[in-house]
Amino acid sequence: MRILETKHTTMRFGGVTAVEDLNLYVDQGEIVAIIGPNGAGKTTTFNMMTGVYAPTEGQIMLAKKDGNLEDITGVRPDLIAKRGVARTFQNIRLFSELTALENVLTAQHLHVKSNFATAMLGLPQYKKEERAFRKRAMELLEIVGLADQADSMATSLPYGQQRRLEIARALATDPRLLLLDEPAAGMNPQETQELTTFVSQIHEQFGLTILMIEHHMQIVMDISHRIYVLDFGKTIAHGTPDEIKNNERVIDAYLGVAEDAEG
Repeated sequence: MRILETKHTTMRFGGVTAVEDLNLYVDQGEIVAIIGPNGAGKTTTFNMMTGVYAPTEGQIMLAKKDGNLEDITGVRPDLIAKRGVARTFQNIRLFSELTALENVLTAQHLHVKSNFATAMLGLPQYKKEERAFRKRAMELLEIVGLADQADSMATSLPYGQQRRLEIARALATDPRLLLLDEPAAGMNPQETQELTTFVSQIHEQFGLTILMIEHHMQIVMDISHRIYVLDFGKTIAHGTPDEIKNNERVIDAYLGVAEDAEG
């Protein structure tokens, strides 16, 4: 079943075309990667998919629970999140003044059913919901290996653990589609390998569909089902990992670039 699809999607900033005529799709259960050099339009693509930017042209379609695609072009980010799309960022965006547990709890409030009055009065319905949220948050911390750090301040955690916490927070929204924006950025080889295993585990355990931007070819080639390659906003290749790594145009445009480049 098709989960996400872009149709002739273009994003211009003044006279600069960041993404041009993007036709991309993600099917349920897939791990799909977007790769490309600096300025290729990868993060702009994520920003269009999550409502940060409204594309200049084209459409972005997302599957509803009944499987039918609906147009979410220009829909607000919070409403897209409620439709089951969660994301992480290249630069970690945890709430620095909150603990690990509190960071995960903030994401769960996307699904709060209690109203303001119920919360202010501390009525049983609200307290029951809060207990359920805390239990679920602790379960997620356990899954990502951070249960023993629940009361630690988020920014006091080692870098690799902060990445896991950000993913746990995204999982707390109960997404159907998880967008990972360079999850291995800043990681050493051991951390990168651990992340590769971790992403595979959550993909299977949660039945997730994952779309990721990543420069580390080890992760991309190990776990992706399909890969899109962007260069200066244009799609220059699309295929399986084997097809991409043997594509001469991709090798010329990207695979010779250092894996730790940013963008």
